[in-house]
Amino acid sequence: MKIDKIEFIPVSVPYKLIEKSSRVYRSGVSDIIVKISTDDGIVGWGEATRTASAKVIIETLEAMKPILMNRNPWQNLEHEKNIYDEALWHWSPITANLAYGGIDMALWDIYGKQTNKPIYELLGGSLRDQVNYFYYLTWTNINNLIEQCEDGVTKGYDVFYLKIGKNEKLEEEMIKTVRNTIGPDRKIRLDTNMSWNIPQAKRLINQWHEKYTIDFYEAPVRIEPLSQMEELKKSTKASLCVNEGLWKEDEFINIINSRCGDYLCCSHYYVGTIRKFMNLAYLSNYKGWMVCKHTHGELGLTAAMGQHLMLSIPNACDGHQQTAQNMVDDILTESIPISSGPSWGKIDKPGIGVDVDEKKVKFYNKKFLDEGEYLPYGNLF
Repeated sequence: MKIDKIEFIPVSVPYKLIEKSSRVYRSGVSDIIVKISTDDGIVGWGEATRTASAKVIIETLEAMKPILMNRNPWQNLEHEKNIYDEALWHWSPITANLAYGGIDMALWDIYGKQTNKPIYELLGGSLRDQVNYFYYLTWTNINNLIEQCEDGVTKGYDVFYLKIGKNEKLEEEMIKTVRNTIGPDRKIRLDTNMSWNIPQAKRLINQWHEKYTIDFYEAPVRIEPLSQMEELKKSTKASLCVNEGLWKEDEFINIINSRCGDYLCCSHYYVGTIRKFMNLAYLSNYKGWMVCKHTHGELGLTAAMGQHLMLSIPNACDGHQQTAQNMVDDILTESIPISSGPSWGKIDKPGIGVDVDEKKVKFYNKKFLDEGEYLPYGNLF
């Protein structure tokens, strides 16, 4: 069994509404679909996500392609070593991780399809029957925010997520509106994308925490130097979540050991491989952290891979991140459960367990080629 063909297909799939935050202004998701075929007819699918530039990830994937061709797909450790050590991609680890994360997904899809097992079973089985996801609140106006909250309550969501960090007066009005609409028992999570300074973070967290019963604050201040999060952790009773700063194994481990928060918001593509993610999840569990699955915009393949991981790790929290509810469409034959509700159960089909619609891939590839990628900063400049 050998890798016979590797294809990289960039796609652009639009959002229903523009995603806005202190850092992001984005109209959709532009990712690279990875298709790896073996000489005995098995096809593995993956998705390489990106942050600033899809074109950079495409070039990175193309550079990795010759290293994998005509190799045994099951030689997972060898492929990783060849990419990172022999081909020197360890010198550009963050870019390499985002690109190789899509290749690694496709390889695991092959493993599952050849063994006729879903990926979570290959990882040791499931520790839960279903996984819970958040409702992603979008910046518009107060009346629309109320409508979103009511929609989330009607659909059964227990966790509501709001990006902030631009205008604290307006944002407090938004937070108050959310709390009044969803009631006292459902959770509110706030993400500033590191936009606060230390005095501001201390003041607002201590002011809002009990007043609005905030579940946790994600990335309240810059992660570098790490002493900022450590100082903030000591100055508040609120739970803190780390997101940025988990892009490399050494950074990940330093943050885990620091105990500068309570939650790690991360995904496998941060560290490049499923195996590395599982190792770090178990280490973080040993150190007392909870893990919240991250998304910076994803399609159904990455969402499904994240579902397998959240079924498997011991310290998965509730209210995992997703963008499925905001997507106009996807590149799959069927909608994933979290496109219309908060829960997703076990995936029992082999491999990643979702089917790619190649006609949709072709359609959204043309959209990418004709219109370009959805830049994360939109019209901010």
